Amino acid sequence: MAEAGEGTGCAGTRRLPISAFVIACNEAARLPATLAALQWADQIVVVDSGSTDDTCDIARRMGAEVHFHAWEGYGPQKVYAESLCRNDWLLNVDADEVVTPVLAAEIATLFATGAPSPGAWRVRILNVYPGDVAPRPLAADYEVVRLYHRDAGRYRAHPLFDRVEIEKGVTPGRLAAPVHHFPLISWAHLVDKENRYSSYSAETAKPRSRSGLILRLPFEFPLVFLKFYLLRRHITGGWKGLAFSIVAAFGRTLRVIKMLARTEAAGEK
Repeated sequence: MAEAGEGTGCAGTRRLPISAFVIACNEAARLPATLAALQWADQIVVVDSGSTDDTCDIARRMGAEVHFHAWEGYGPQKVYAESLCRNDWLLNVDADEVVTPVLAAEIATLFATGAPSPGAWRVRILNVYPGDVAPRPLAADYEVVRLYHRDAGRYRAHPLFDRVEIEKGVTPGRLAAPVHHFPLISWAHLVDKENRYSSYSAETAKPRSRSGLILRLPFEFPLVFLKFYLLRRHITGGWKGLAFSIVAAFGRTLRVIKMLARTEAAGEK
């Protein structure tokens, strides 16, 4: 296992005893920025599920270890990636996310005097709209554990909801700096992404009652829209924030529609 201070990154900075891992598929357009922002990590692992573009070649050129693992769901892919990490401290970053320089510096501070005691840290994930280079003002998208010691938690093998399950007695800390999330290349890509994700979500979700889904259907769009537009503060994003909230609400409503269709096809009540 690497010790703190062993090796140097691309810019000559000290590598930290952290294994950063990324799951990817056809991410040639966004992966370079993701990996460039992780060069301070002792190990970078990319788990590919069958890319047909230059994803794997790009990852290898940028110093990542590339492994193939057939798609089994978000959680199982990350569980497999964890098994490939040689360090006890792990950092998960999605292929469309970028660790900001200020976050990298904050993490380096944690390891300034050596690896800290086993624990976990929550990180703010802030969306960036197409054509923008930074999140909207006062962005508040979501916050999850991404930096953690393997004794403090592990990803659960859920096909849809990929979250780190924290060990009993561990209270995660919170890092102040964010990760920038570039979830869409274009608005057309966002609509396509919501369509594909709603299909996958409907197929992998637990069966729901037909009557419950019908009752939920008229309220899904307005409630999700308000959640994104007001609670997650897309209202500060101008027309792009309004558009993002509308498409997100459409995607969640589409998931309910597809779950309802699946339920009726199965003859359930």
